[in-house]
Amino acid sequence: MDRKVGIVGVGMSKFGRRNDVTVRELSWEAVKEAFEDSGLTQKDIQLTVIGSTAYRGTEIYPAPPVSEYCGLVGKSPLRVEAACATGSSAVFTAVNAIASGMVDIALVIGVDKMTEVDTATSLAIGGRGGNYYWEFHMYGTTFPTYYALYATRHMSLFGTTEEDMALAAVKAHKYASYNEKAHFRNKVTVEDVLKSRVISWPIKLLDSSPISDGAAAAILASEEKIRELKIDTPVWVRAMGYGSDTSYIAARGEWTGLNAAREAAYMAYKVSGYTPHDIEYATVHDCFTIAEIMAYEDLGFVEKGKGTALLREGQTEKDGKVAVNLFGGLKAKGHPLGATGVAMVYEITKQLREEAGPVQHSFKKYVALSHNVGGTGHYAFVGVYSR
Repeated sequence: MDRKVGIVGVGMSKFGRRNDVTVRELSWEAVKEAFEDSGLTQKDIQLTVIGSTAYRGTEIYPAPPVSEYCGLVGKSPLRVEAACATGSSAVFTAVNAIASGMVDIALVIGVDKMTEVDTATSLAIGGRGGNYYWEFHMYGTTFPTYYALYATRHMSLFGTTEEDMALAAVKAHKYASYNEKAHFRNKVTVEDVLKSRVISWPIKLLDSSPISDGAAAAILASEEKIRELKIDTPVWVRAMGYGSDTSYIAARGEWTGLNAAREAAYMAYKVSGYTPHDIEYATVHDCFTIAEIMAYEDLGFVEKGKGTALLREGQTEKDGKVAVNLFGGLKAKGHPLGATGVAMVYEITKQLREEAGPVQHSFKKYVALSHNVGGTGHYAFVGVYSR
């Protein structure tokens, strides 16, 4: 990147079913915390990037009203969308606006209210996330089914079991129980997961992330501005890699991982100079439990087919080889699409600043990674960060 970019403030709303607020009020919960965290105000912001899918909300063009409610009129409310990777695409846009010299300070807001439609409607919208005619229209394929196809292939080739996938859910719920902003704070057992209702075999209810409302915000600044403001605890964005793949998953040729994620990771490692062995903490896109196992492999933490070993050995627990999703992940913290990628930045910033309380990981190198997937691997963004 041409100029160094740092994260100087973060905020996040409580995730869950938020019938108590509008999308504007929900956004302000996160933005207010980010301003308080950074010591900056609206007058310091030069660019606002809002990530929101808005497919399931009443406010289908949320950027202007959110910007106005947060006191940011005139700060160029730019809206971006990349399905479940919408939040990371907003971070990517802000990082590059600063790195290029266009602006010195940018605010990223990720927000979605997804519970304003019923579950059947939400599934129908999600089913259109790939190739509408050849997938949803012809076969009624929904999101759990897409990931069930990946899961069955992984099981067939590598011996992955339903119990292995359940371990990812148990881990997510355990750590979410410490997170007061998580959608679900209840702990579950492997038996609970295996006995939960089958959605699309082998994906069961407790293998799946919830339909959530939520918002997250991050304020980013150039190195020059950070020095001018005398901010002594920035988290540096070392690289943002991206990748993409076909809309029609049958055209991909293999279903044990996501090529877009591998491309994004390769780019992020190359630009940052770090390798998978340097990563001590990661937020990965665990929309379904099999997705977390595939992420371990796509990111190079282990070779293909060995992802389950990391779970079985506890290597992705707090203080493990590479700690993963200690705020509860998408699986239990929640997955409001537009907010998810920005919430990953919130989590990484808290961890690298050693402000994560009972789930604080022990660092040696202070290097972390975010992995955010859009659709069923149609897009992917991988960020690398350090203190």
